[in-house]
Amino acid sequence: MKRVYFILAIAAFSFNAFGQKTTDQKVADILSKMTLEEKVGQLVQYSGFEYATGPQNSNSANVLNEIKQGKVGSMLNVAGAAETRKFQELALQSRLKIPLLFGQDVIHGYRTTFPVNLGQAASWDLKLIEKSERIAATEASAYGIHWTFAPMVDIARDPRWGRVMEGSGEDTYLGTQIGLARIRGFQGKGLGNLDAIMACAKHFAAYGAAVGGRDYNSVDMSLRQLNETYHPPFKAAAEAGVATFMNSFNDINGIPATANRYILRDLLKGKWNYKGFVVSDWGSIGEMVPHGYAKDNKEAAEKAITAGSDMDMESRAYMTELPKLVQEGKVDPKLIDDAARRILIKKFEMGLFDDPYRFSSEKRQQEQTNNQENRKFGREFGSKSIVLLKNQNQVLPLSKSTKTVALIGPFGKETSANHGFWSVAFKDDNQRIITQFDGIKNQLDKNSTLLYAKGCNVDDQDRSMFTEAVETAKKADVVIMTLGEGHAMSGEAKSRSNIHFSGVQEELLKEIAKTGKPVVLMINAGRPLVFDWAADHIPTILYTWWLGTEAGNSIADVLFGTVNPGGKLPMTFPRTEGQIPVYYNHYNTGRPAKNNTDRNYVSAYIDLDNDPKFPFGYGLSYTQFKYADMNLSLESLKGNQTLKISVNVSNAGNYDGEEVVQLYIRDLVGKVVRPVKELKGFEKVFIKKGESKTVTFTLTPENLKFYDDQLNYDWEAGGFDIMIGTDSQNVQTKRINWLK
Repeated sequence: MKRVYFILAIAAFSFNAFGQKTTDQKVADILSKMTLEEKVGQLVQYSGFEYATGPQNSNSANVLNEIKQGKVGSMLNVAGAAETRKFQELALQSRLKIPLLFGQDVIHGYRTTFPVNLGQAASWDLKLIEKSERIAATEASAYGIHWTFAPMVDIARDPRWGRVMEGSGEDTYLGTQIGLARIRGFQGKGLGNLDAIMACAKHFAAYGAAVGGRDYNSVDMSLRQLNETYHPPFKAAAEAGVATFMNSFNDINGIPATANRYILRDLLKGKWNYKGFVVSDWGSIGEMVPHGYAKDNKEAAEKAITAGSDMDMESRAYMTELPKLVQEGKVDPKLIDDAARRILIKKFEMGLFDDPYRFSSEKRQQEQTNNQENRKFGREFGSKSIVLLKNQNQVLPLSKSTKTVALIGPFGKETSANHGFWSVAFKDDNQRIITQFDGIKNQLDKNSTLLYAKGCNVDDQDRSMFTEAVETAKKADVVIMTLGEGHAMSGEAKSRSNIHFSGVQEELLKEIAKTGKPVVLMINAGRPLVFDWAADHIPTILYTWWLGTEAGNSIADVLFGTVNPGGKLPMTFPRTEGQIPVYYNHYNTGRPAKNNTDRNYVSAYIDLDNDPKFPFGYGLSYTQFKYADMNLSLESLKGNQTLKISVNVSNAGNYDGEEVVQLYIRDLVGKVVRPVKELKGFEKVFIKKGESKTVTFTLTPENLKFYDDQLNYDWEAGGFDIMIGTDSQNVQTKRINWLK
């Protein structure tokens, strides 16, 4: 009997090993049947016709005809089970019946939106971030979407750049960890599952370092800085199996990223051995002509495919020019084959060759249209992304029995604006999104009164509503001011030279403050703003970002203490634009400023403190956390020994709460100068009032490595400061010596 089982097992193995073709073999078979034009067609992506996220130049009739001819590989901005099915039916009329990929900017949620990404990063909660993308993938895939153009893992140190709202802030370590959480969420248990969509690491590379914080601008930096600060999140994404990469719009040291052979072929597809495919950003191949790097679309296509860009999003350069370039001998046909192969592999992995309509299920779409569990999670996530900046007079949390509360400001009754930028609009947004007014009203006792006055508009000089707002404030026991920037003032193409409150909002705040009423200021934004007057004169400030579908409920949960805020800033907040770029992990100089009063012949401004208004990692709680008994397992180490660092954190206040314990190091002397601090670990812990917890971190030589001026990646023996604290400024420090 055992012999029979053995023979059956051998037979089964033989069938699996030799009777079924691998994905690579299936792709090779298809490629062998394809014409050059059909191969190039797989490298072409067009946008749908109703909703565009860039300057569109496609003719709809031509696009539909090209799909039927097998000359389009992917569509973006086509969503909905019925709509994607229609386009897929066209693709299956082509000679080889190769299915389309459908992409969409699913950035911070889909049907259920969550806080803007920078706000999510303020939660410092990797599990919540991963779950949000798991939900986003489940909802988006139910609407026929295969692929999201996220996560954005650009490191950004300039809040003038509008796209900071789409990323995770200024720190390489934090940004890397959050990027990996997002990829896990989007891709789930693996491509091919119906609730998994292809993720896209963007923008490769260094887009967050655009000169002057101006979108689409140049980037000029050393290769050492590029590799040490801006590349690690992308390298980690590649190693984690992210399905795709997207080019950035900028040039890097004079070479547009879309045709930058060093980052695409030498690094990504070479040294990192990346197996997915690279898509251009919207029109970025054709935009190399105005860059001055290519004389026309033909030369742009040649340079892009040679450098390693696989798919052309909306510039029409590949479809028009690549066949001619191959026929003229200017482009190796193997490059076309390699790009098409990478794209076809993803279509197989998504199961589209088995069933091109498997993601176009109206039943699944209906199930995910108003998923109440997803909304419940969105409410929790929103509340945990809020950052408490000030609470000097302990006005917060508010009592639900407060007799009269006034909500004043242009955002109090906003609906769809709560989505924030980079969200998908639905026709019923005005009905289903929770306003701040409704969220607060729903939690006040029935005998309490909530008053409202708009006070002003977001971005004009109209002061006609001031009088009503002041009179409303005078009637209240506490005033909640809701100010900031409009939801569409942060995002792509939303760079700002002035990041103060726009319009007359600050004037309104000053008038309300004159009433003498307790004021709680809520700041709605997608980036760090400059609000020095408010920071100096308003005792209670919450940074509420843009929180998504459940914004009003999330805000009310924090205002009334149902949730104790535990968010921490993922970016440094400047005192003024003249300080930018300002970030915690800067290099020291030969003349460092020792304090903010002696500014003579040191690296300082004569008219401004060097310190930021609020530092990276900063955030308060309704309770008080105390750090004590920082302990190192060794003060002198050698070789590959592991250093264990522990600290006792106690909750000395009156509320249970969460604290983000942060670990920083400083390499005191190096062959190249090293940052004054580097984040190397963090842990978010929940501690009940009166209790204490010991938080432990480990460091190995791997955590000490850096790039030198020759791009060697290693660590050096010497002295290191080890720091633990509640933010990047408030730390305890001990020194060690680590020998090789």
